[in-house]
Amino acid sequence: MKKITYGLFFGDSITYGEYDGVFGGWVDILKRYALQKFHEGNGDELILFNLGIGGETTEGLLKRLPYELNARNSADGNLVFLGYGANDLAIKDGEYIVGPEVFKNNIEAAVELAGPFSNEIYLVSILPVSQKIDGVVVASGKVRTNAEVEAYNQILKDIASEHSLGYIDFYAAFFEDKEILLSADGVHPNEKGYGMMAEIAIPIIEKYI
Repeated sequence: MKKITYGLFFGDSITYGEYDGVFGGWVDILKRYALQKFHEGNGDELILFNLGIGGETTEGLLKRLPYELNARNSADGNLVFLGYGANDLAIKDGEYIVGPEVFKNNIEAAVELAGPFSNEIYLVSILPVSQKIDGVVVASGKVRTNAEVEAYNQILKDIASEHSLGYIDFYAAFFEDKEILLSADGVHPNEKGYGMMAEIAIPIIEKYI
């Protein structure tokens, strides 16, 4: 009998796929890939939910996570992906939106909430920012730096290691070619960047289809 597994992708606008008018972002590429595999009759069904919300931080995640998990809970199992940090680490008016210690506590709390629903939890790294906005105050009044991105990614890596979670290192894949993989705002990927993210993530979801 075929199993139906759910894949729940929580995150911000990069999970949502903002600025990708062609493919709809990396999660939507994965959704189409999983659906195609199912229609080809290659095994179990994996249904993916894009639960990204633009501008969301880990504070917002904790408010909605229990409800989202309860609303989408497959008896055959769930995969949970958490892609946060790009908004948390931004500095506005001299203060972090969500400081490193609170960020760490929030991710750990999210992992604990997801635990009863999933044995397969993946933390998604934060992408580097373009050189042109690294340390620059942008129109929104926010400042992001790659030094902060690396520091917050280290928090994610440490949590993944400590709790035996998956870690998807998009940062390392992007860093060298970030100027051609990021869109004009220097934060969100362009179509090429989103496509690359999907390529990296496909081997992960293939285990479940």
